[in-house]
This record gives sequence, structure tokens and C-alpha cells, in this order.
Amino acid sequence: MSLLNKSTRIPLLCYVTDRRSLHEGAPDRCREALLDKIQKAAEAGIDWIQIREKDLSGRDCSRLTVAALQIVGKAAREKSLRSRVLVNDRLDVALAVHAGGVHLGEQSLPPQEAKRLREALRREKDFLIGVSCHSLEAAKSAEQGGADYIFFGPVFATPSKAAYGAPQGLERLSEVCRALSIPVLAIGSITLENFASCLTAGASGIAAIRLFQDAKGMTSLVRALRQIAS
Repeated sequence: MSLLNKSTRIPLLCYVTDRRSLHEGAPDRCREALLDKIQKAAEAGIDWIQIREKDLSGRDCSRLTVAALQIVGKAAREKSLRSRVLVNDRLDVALAVHAGGVHLGEQSLPPQEAKRLREALRREKDFLIGVSCHSLEAAKSAEQGGADYIFFGPVFATPSKAAYGAPQGLERLSEVCRALSIPVLAIGSITLENFASCLTAGASGIAAIRLFQDAKGMTSLVRALRQIAS
């Protein structure tokens, strides 16, 4: 049984990180800029923060994730806002630093294997397993394999997802949402203008890089998204 279900708080908002787009220059400056953005996201009440820094070594990814967890913990203590930190692809890092979950690609470790390791370490109650999917078949397979949620997309045209082909569109998103019992988060050029249409299609939330990283005011953006969904 998934740790999440359709009764989970809607909409789920997931900020997917990309430190290299935040600052040009020294790696330390990129890291500082990202941690500042993570702090703003946590203080704004974003539900999930996915550490997606694929070029980092396991050691550096661990350090970054630990720093993110400390930021989230501080926001929880001071503002009673608890964001969940997910790690992209690196199940080893996610489990080692006690992150809130792992997000797998279609070509990554199968979710059933991640689930087996989660159970072996007795993390069944607090560790989410998510999968990126680009077809209905992949989405069904992820759910059957034990995924707690999926990202589906790209829903709209986006340069960062061009390798996955033409955008899926809202009709396909709706088809996937109807077919699954676990939450489906739409991804791919999500904006304030098309956010509502994703929810209308059945999505339980959205995941985005630029929507959150480019926001001039993270708190006002999150407030606007919540208002649209209400």
C-alpha cells in the first residue's frame, strides 16, 4: 500500500532544484544560491523539495541534502511548516541521510527494489518512493511496482524535457490520473496560468523547476497557487 493516497493534501507543490541555473560562476556560489532558495521554499510552505543535482558526487549530494534537511527542520521549528526533502535517483544518499524519499527516473532502479530496501531498513512509514513517467504504461508499471506517487509529463512544451519528445498534453494527463490510485504530479512548463488546468485534469499537484526558482516572491507564489486550488 502506498504511503500517499488521493486524500493527501491537494495540491502538492514540489520544487525541483537546479543550482547551476541560479548562479553563474564558482560552485560554492551556486550551492549558496540554492540553499537560499531552499530556505525560501521551506518558509513558504512548499510541500516537497527534490534535490536534483545529477552532476554531484555521492558525497557532495549527501552534504547538500543534509544542509537542506537542516533548513527544513529550522522552518518546521520556527514556523511549523514541514517540507519533505526528496533526493533524485540516489537511493543510497536518501536512505543514508534520512531524507524524506527518493525520486526515480524511468531508467533508474525499479521502484520495487527501492521498496524492498526501504522495508529492510524499516523506513516504510516515512520514506516516499516516486517515479518519473512519460506514458500510461510506465505510470501503471510504477504503481504496480510500489511507487507512492509519480511525476507525469512533460505536460506542456519545455526545453528541459525536450529529450522526452512532444508534450503529453492535458488529455493524456487526465487519462493517467484516472487510471492510477496514487497521486500524479504534473511536470513540464507549469505556470500560474496553466496550473488550474492540471488540477482540473486530475493531477494531485505539480512539480517544477523554473516556476519556483524564478519566483520573485516564493511566499506570494505559493499563496497564489493555494488560492487557485481552493
